[in-house]
Amino acid sequence: MAPTSDGDGRRLPLFGTLCGLVFLVNFGRVVFAPLVAPLQEFFVASDAAVGLVATLAWLGSALPRLPTGYLLTRFPRHRVVLGTGVLLTVASALMTFAPSIELVMVGALLVGLASGVYFVAANPLVSELFPDRVGRVIGIHGTASQLAAALAPVLVGRLLLVHYTWRAPFYLLSAAAAVVTVVLYVTAKRADLPDAGGTDRDLIGGIRRQYRVVALGVVIVGLTGLVWNGFFNFYPKYLVETKGVPESTANVLLTVVFAAGVPAFWYTGRLADRFRHVPLMLAVLGSFVVTLFAMTVVEGTLGVAVVSLFLGYAVHSLFPAIDTFLLDSLPDSDRGSAYAGYSATMMIVQAFGSVAVGTLLGTGFAYDTIFRTGAAGLGVLVVGLVVFQRAGRLPQGAS
Repeated sequence: MAPTSDGDGRRLPLFGTLCGLVFLVNFGRVVFAPLVAPLQEFFVASDAAVGLVATLAWLGSALPRLPTGYLLTRFPRHRVVLGTGVLLTVASALMTFAPSIELVMVGALLVGLASGVYFVAANPLVSELFPDRVGRVIGIHGTASQLAAALAPVLVGRLLLVHYTWRAPFYLLSAAAAVVTVVLYVTAKRADLPDAGGTDRDLIGGIRRQYRVVALGVVIVGLTGLVWNGFFNFYPKYLVETKGVPESTANVLLTVVFAAGVPAFWYTGRLADRFRHVPLMLAVLGSFVVTLFAMTVVEGTLGVAVVSLFLGYAVHSLFPAIDTFLLDSLPDSDRGSAYAGYSATMMIVQAFGSVAVGTLLGTGFAYDTIFRTGAAGLGVLVVGLVVFQRAGRLPQGAS
């Protein structure tokens, strides 16, 4: 049931606070990449040790997703989200006192756990706050998250210049998370909260009942994420070693790729409210295939920059499109459970992207060969899904 305009007004402050919290949660997950060098210098740690710090943040984001689905069958969504704010506050505060790289690893894992629980609990809540415009609010919420990924290297760089310590980002993150968590508690109490999740009480049953919708999401995002993760983790090295781009320029272009995701979330979320979900997802996926293949062909720094911009826009457009499809299509009685099943499974699938690319490189395959093969595989997937779509064999979604 769509809320009234008065209900919308009472829900807007809560939604704004969620956008603030998702920025902080994602910032905590991506902040370790620009801190690799400072951490290594401060603790005199090995490459493997500081690399494990960043890995633990992402592993922590993957591990709690299915258990969070169970929590959502027992507790209201906003209370689970509040718990993530508390966890992020405590974890980032502990990081400011960590005396060893091992305790930094523990803190990174806890920060990752907060992000994993947040996304599984908050995305269904956001969609249920404004059920008449799911794509738009998912897009805005995703934009706030993507801003953190785009701004993290810049913000961390500025903080290091001023404070000369890797702990500075965590001082601010802990303080900001504490404030936003308190505001979230207040706005949640004042909001006209939806009761859509009140009948979602069977995690496994919800996943089974919605297996076709969940499977389609896992196939599209899991396999695309597998290729994408392998690509962007090797992106700077690829540009330096294959395209002849200077290392400093390659790092800037990586920021461009992620920055392109900001308008992608914003506009694609709106498109998802206007067009049928499955054709939109397939069009976005097809665009990613074309731009990824183009990246293996283009030459020159300018050409690489232009293709990188379109590539970043295309791949980040997929996430609001698929989230809108899932959250708009799943019934109230299964939404949290089925979304948790999708989120946990697709994270496991795409997590192997970097390992796959690294292994293939180690056996002698060239970057262009690997990425063209990935693009070709996704191209076959697009063609197959279009055939199934035309035959009426795919779940169509709510719109």
